[in-house]
Formats: sequence, C-alpha cells, structure tokens
Amino acid sequence: MVHVFFSQPRLGRLRAAALAAGLGASLAFAPLAQAQDGSADLVQMPSLSPLVKRVLPAVVNISVLEKADATDQTADEGDGGDFQGLPQGSPFDEFLKKFFEDRGINPGHPIPQPRAQRMALGSGFIIDPSGLVVTNNHVVGDAQANKVTVIFQDDSKHVAKILGRDPKTDLALLKIDASKPLPYVSFGDSGVEQVGDWVVAVGNPFGLGGTVSAGIVSARGRDIHSGPYDDFLQIDAPINRGNSGGPTFNLKGEVIGINTAIYSPNGGSVGIGFAIPSNLAKPVIGQLREHGKVSRGWLGVQIQEVSPAIAKNLALPGDHGALVADVTKGGPAEKAGIQQGDVIESFAGQDIAKLRDLTRVVAETPVGQAAKVKVWRKGHETTLDPVIAEQPANMDLVASNSGNDEQQPAAPQRASALGLKLAPLTPELRKQLKVPAGVKGVVVSQITDSSPLADVDLQPGDVIVSVNQDPVATPKEAVAKLKAAQSSADKSVLLQINRHGVNAFVAWSSDQSDNG
Repeated sequence: MVHVFFSQPRLGRLRAAALAAGLGASLAFAPLAQAQDGSADLVQMPSLSPLVKRVLPAVVNISVLEKADATDQTADEGDGGDFQGLPQGSPFDEFLKKFFEDRGINPGHPIPQPRAQRMALGSGFIIDPSGLVVTNNHVVGDAQANKVTVIFQDDSKHVAKILGRDPKTDLALLKIDASKPLPYVSFGDSGVEQVGDWVVAVGNPFGLGGTVSAGIVSARGRDIHSGPYDDFLQIDAPINRGNSGGPTFNLKGEVIGINTAIYSPNGGSVGIGFAIPSNLAKPVIGQLREHGKVSRGWLGVQIQEVSPAIAKNLALPGDHGALVADVTKGGPAEKAGIQQGDVIESFAGQDIAKLRDLTRVVAETPVGQAAKVKVWRKGHETTLDPVIAEQPANMDLVASNSGNDEQQPAAPQRASALGLKLAPLTPELRKQLKVPAGVKGVVVSQITDSSPLADVDLQPGDVIVSVNQDPVATPKEAVAKLKAAQSSADKSVLLQINRHGVNAFVAWSSDQSDNG
C-alpha cells in the first residue's frame, strides 16, 4: 500500500482549495432556477452512472507484446506507458512515481535495459457476443503471434487473434474465444452528432484500467493529416495515452467514435482529442470481419485542392471540387476520358466540396461499379462514367507516367518572362530533377524577387508543362504564353508543373496571390 503524507498546514490549504473548487464546479454544473415561491433552487444535472454501468462491461483493456530489437535500450511502454507528459512539481509526483514503478512502468527518464520484447497498452470494445473486439491498428502494432491479450473489467484475460487490420483508417479487429456470450455495444450514427452534443469516453489511460470521462463534441470533420481518410470527431472529453482504441459513446450508449489521437504539447490531455466516426469505421470493420482485409475503390487520379486563384483562372463558379493534377495511364479515369486540369465537381451523385470528399467516396464505391462523374472542363460541365477498379495494394508502385525517355536534343535557347528564367528540359536535367519519361516542358532555373509569381508555390527546378492549359515544350513557347497571359484582361496564369515526378497546378492572378 502506498501512503501520501502532508503537513497539517498544507493539508488545510488543500482542503480549502478542494472545497472552493468543488463549490465552483457545483455552481457551474448546477445552474440556478427560479422556484414558484421566487427563491432560487439548484437544478440537478442527470447522472451518467446508468449509462456507464450499461456499457462498461463491454469496454476492454488490450495488452500487446511487441517485437523489438535486442538492442532496444528504452523502457517504452507503448501507447499506455509513456509518462513523460505527467505534470512535474505536484504533491503527487512521488505517489505516482511509486504507483507506476510498482507496476513495472518507469514514469521518468527511461533506464537502459536491453530486452527483446516490449509491452504496449491500449483499449478496445466488444461489438458482438461471440467475442469480436474493435481497437486501433497502432495499438496492435507489431504484435507477435498469440501475444495480444484482452483484459476485462473483472481482470480476466483472454488471448486474442488478429482477424484483420487497416492502417489507412487505423482500425483493427480482434477475436477472442469465450465459453459464454459476452457483453457488447453497438455502433450508432455519427452523422447525426452535432457540435455541443454530450459524449462519454471510456478506456485504459496510462494503463490504469477502466476510466470514464465526459465532454462534448467540439468539432466535426477534422483533418489531422494522419491518413487519406481523415474525418475525425474532435471531443473535449479527457483522453490520454492508453485510451487509443476505446469507444466514445453518445447518451444512448451507442459507439459514435473510436478514440485515436490527441493534440498535446506535453503528452497529456489538454482537451483536444480525436475519434474515428462510427460511420467511417462500420464499413471498414465489416470488411475486416468478412474478408480480413479492406478492398477500396480506385479512380486513378492525382488530385489537389481548388484555390480561389485556380477557380478564377478556370472560370469555375466557386472554389469547390477536386482538381485533377495527373491521370494514371491505363486507370479507370483515363479510360473514361478524365483529363489533367479537369475539376471533379460530383461523384456518384455526391457533391465534392473538398479534396478529401472525393477520396472518401471513391474508396467506398464497390469495385466494378460505374459512377457518374461531373467535371468542369474549359468553362463547361461534362459527365463521364468511369468503372471503378480495386485500389492497388502499393500505390507508390503505380506509375502515373510510362513510356521510354525521349532523348530530346538540348534546345540552345534560354528565355525569361514574368521574372522567371527558363531553360530547356535536357536529358541531363530530366535525370537530375527526376522528371518521368514522357513529360515535356521547360525548367524554371531562377525566380527573381520582383517576379509576380514569387509568392506562389513555384520553385527553381520545377518543370512547367503547360501555361493556361496550353502545353509548352520550349522556353520560347513558354515565354510567349506567359506574356500573352500577362497582357490578358484578367491577368491570370495557371501553370501545370512537374516537381520531382509529381504533377500539380499553381495559379496567380493580378488581384490574388493565392498559391493554388
């Protein structure tokens, strides 16, 4: 047993502070209401205890024995054991240090101790009485076979098998064998949850065991750049390391999110947590349950956001949609006639407001299904019907350009316009700049400080492929088109560039410096 001793004066101050804090909290959560006799009564907030009692048995702790190099010198306890985010200088420092050391966890600086295995801790929840458990993929980590253990609220332990995992959404599905039906929870509809709705998070923070916290939905549709399908719910219910994989409940006791990440400067909760919405998780978990993997639709385009400058240059009404920067040769988009410079405005009847809208809806489209795609092309809308293919396992191996490198003779001329110094794309420069075979254009060798294009995302070494959607093959052609754009009525320029093998668009207009 661990005891914490304080001197009497300090204890008195702590009691006074606790009383003040408790009174403040009571007043904050129990607003004054006017009674019939004119006196002020306290309104009692409803207790979350009935909800917690109902769902808590289905929330589990997950312990994973991970592979590690024999030279691993850090006592890293994975998602549930890194305590460098604990506040320093509090009266509970020694208590916490002793508490965690008794459990084999080092809360301070790691003591070098070579070993070949390490333990990671996280959370999960049962979605079927047969023993199906949902958690995060990063909680499972690099788990050794038969080394994932699911721990119930009564401390009973069950070895779990990994049925499937999906790194792109950070989800994993486990299976445990049980002699009787297990308590479970169900997914709710995250689409109906609004900012300000109450939520309850349950999990295993810091490896302490079942812990409940409450808060509200702070924001929806957060993109934290963790993957291509980011669409997180932001919640302020305190979650910490070890909460990963645990559920976020609405007040009906339905799972509307899976706690996955926190924003924190110190490793602890600062009230900004992120949960995978249940509507995104449900189809992924369904595929993992049925097939052990996730199959996604693939269109075969490289896309980018539409900036106001790009929208103006394309005469697009509003900066919406997804701009096609590149089309994969032989892919569904090319076969259907989608071209570089097209703006995809809707897909299968769903409007595309932002780039990630297209990413998500294409991924959810069944393989082999045709989808009506409305695109904006050179001032007009047109509809195409690509047949969606299965997303390749390794997208990095999908070449967006093919064919033999054309050994173009080095054009002797160099030229400049709008403060850009341009050079021909010689075979030597093509190799140095990693420009794919088949790409034609001119190289930006220098950008002067006085150039109106100095503030857009253009860099020396970029290859200008087209100006205002007209291809250019020599510096002379590029200069002529740049000067024509500069003297046009709207003085706007849309450049298609290739930067180290990646196609993109940048734009400039006389009344905007948005970089596109």
